Amino acid sequence: MNLSIVTTADGSKTIYNEQVGELYHSRNGALQESEHVFLNAGLRHFLAGKETSEVSILEVGLGTGLNFLITADYCTAKEISLTYTGIEAYPLTEEMIGQTGYEEYVSAPVWENFLMQYPASLSHQVEINQYTQLKTDNRELKDFDNDQLFDVIYFDAFASANQPEMWTEEAINHTAKFLKPGGVFVTYAITGNLKRTLKALGLKVEKAPGAPGKREMLRAVKQF
Repeated sequence: MNLSIVTTADGSKTIYNEQVGELYHSRNGALQESEHVFLNAGLRHFLAGKETSEVSILEVGLGTGLNFLITADYCTAKEISLTYTGIEAYPLTEEMIGQTGYEEYVSAPVWENFLMQYPASLSHQVEINQYTQLKTDNRELKDFDNDQLFDVIYFDAFASANQPEMWTEEAINHTAKFLKPGGVFVTYAITGNLKRTLKALGLKVEKAPGAPGKREMLRAVKQF
């Protein structure tokens, strides 16, 4: 893959994938998008009003690890045990991730342990700290299987214009089956087909304000 580092509008960096023709995050702000869509509209929405000391997250498209890093940092600060699985068919190198500068946005131990443990996470679950476990599943979404169900799904695949196979009814059906009843599915995109597919699976779909540069995003809750 021909990859290059790009600075986005909020000063945070992302990576441009020339082969796919897309950035890994919004050009309007990589950090802002991750915090708004995934951490706030996803995890914090799920946790609101709950008395829980543990949470499990599945991310489709681990990419640079930014969503994981801010989630791990948040859970560590709140003393919430986090089990995190990221699906990534084309993992970045440790060196490439190290060029993103994300150490500015999370605690030093979370950043350093992530970089150190990331290569090992491609083969087995690793411990980032006493609260955080990470497994990077190195295969395509269609081949992913897991006995575990998850509280929250971060769906962060490349946009459908450049990676349409990730947004088909089959792909969404396959992803949503790993969500627990009461669990939250969240993504930066919102389309009629995506809404119809999730509703047909019994999820309650809602529009939410989008990150900078996008008017709306989608959040869906699996009914009990």
